[in-house]
Amino acid sequence: MELLAILLFLSIFILILYGFPVAFTLGGLSMIYALCFLEPGAFSALPPRVMGIMSNFVLIAVPLFIYMGIMLEKSGLAESLLETMAILFGRVKGGLAISVIIVGAMLAASTGIVGATVITMGLISLPTMLKRGYTPEIATGTIAASGTLGQIIPPSVVLVLLGSVLNVSVGKLFAAALLPSIFLVICYIIYILIVARVKPESVPAMPADEIAAFKQGNFLGKVVKAFLLPMMLIILVLGSIFAGVATPTEAAAVGALGATLLTIMQGKFSLDVLKSVMQETTHLTSMVFVILLGATTFTFVFREMNGDDYLVSLIQDANLSASVFLILVMVVVFVAGFFIDFIEIIFIIVPVVAPIFIALEVDLIWIGILLGLNLQTSFLSPPFGFSLFYLKGVAPPSITTKHLYRGIIPFVVIQLGFLALVIAFPDILNFVRLAD
Repeated sequence: MELLAILLFLSIFILILYGFPVAFTLGGLSMIYALCFLEPGAFSALPPRVMGIMSNFVLIAVPLFIYMGIMLEKSGLAESLLETMAILFGRVKGGLAISVIIVGAMLAASTGIVGATVITMGLISLPTMLKRGYTPEIATGTIAASGTLGQIIPPSVVLVLLGSVLNVSVGKLFAAALLPSIFLVICYIIYILIVARVKPESVPAMPADEIAAFKQGNFLGKVVKAFLLPMMLIILVLGSIFAGVATPTEAAAVGALGATLLTIMQGKFSLDVLKSVMQETTHLTSMVFVILLGATTFTFVFREMNGDDYLVSLIQDANLSASVFLILVMVVVFVAGFFIDFIEIIFIIVPVVAPIFIALEVDLIWIGILLGLNLQTSFLSPPFGFSLFYLKGVAPPSITTKHLYRGIIPFVVIQLGFLALVIAFPDILNFVRLAD
């Protein structure tokens, strides 16, 4: 039975790589194995398991955060933010790239949706960066890297799902991710400043006349308006969680309402916009929850076949230390991220390895942050990084795949180095105590 459980896991993974629908492959193949190899009475435990997942209060945050992100994408705040930031850093070589990184981080903290952030930043900033004389490699690498910050900067849909699967507090995951994500943004900015020193012609400063033209009129008002609205939303959502005033689900509801109000204040709200946002939210949420139902069935069957106990005993018999097993899992997740989406990884791989980490007495909050950083890195990595595909889809014809690959490699190196740093120094997550 234990070997059949491992065969089930491998069969699902292979079929997904061949392009079969994830949700139906997970649930369908698991049911076939269960019908063939489990006692009929085992099925009576599955409906309560499914209903327990579907009634999980924390998971209500998923559609709310998705709604918030899509609504903010429609609000036009990203455009005004980028324009204002570019002027503030305009005199600095690489200032426009630094602006893209900071705006990407703020959008990540406001939306938590990678695809929406990368596409929005690509449409708004890529033509501007190319027009200002930035090399295609620097422009595309900066946009793709800053767009994926939504994987780790809270409030993140990835962290919500990881918290649910690992059965840990989402609020603690958010708090633990805050400090590493800030350090990661600083690392990106340091890289741009190094490029500006070594190859200043690849990241030119903005023309002085454009800066002067933008500063005419109520410049202070423009800056306050561009920063105040999104910062208020971020503080309301994250501040309420960290202060213990609201749960992540309640904070997500505040964020959804706040994003709607901001869109109204920007004059971009209409019934058509609301309909579009609701349709996209329903589509994405349905996809996540159908996969979750399939993953719940897979996890149930896998454990009924004693697959988790077998893996734990296998690791213990092999005398693998917690550190060696962690590195093994990180490599598997990183490689899997080339081929399948983060949702599938969270719902297929994480439930299998979580019991082993528990048996090895590893801090699951730390594991959650490492997995988030790892998934973010795999989103960027050539040749199959999803962010690269998102950006290529909205890039002008002059931008080739070669430009994307060459531009993103330095950021992937930064990501891997930072991931190794968090593995080596877990105390960097001590900020989690704020959520205790």
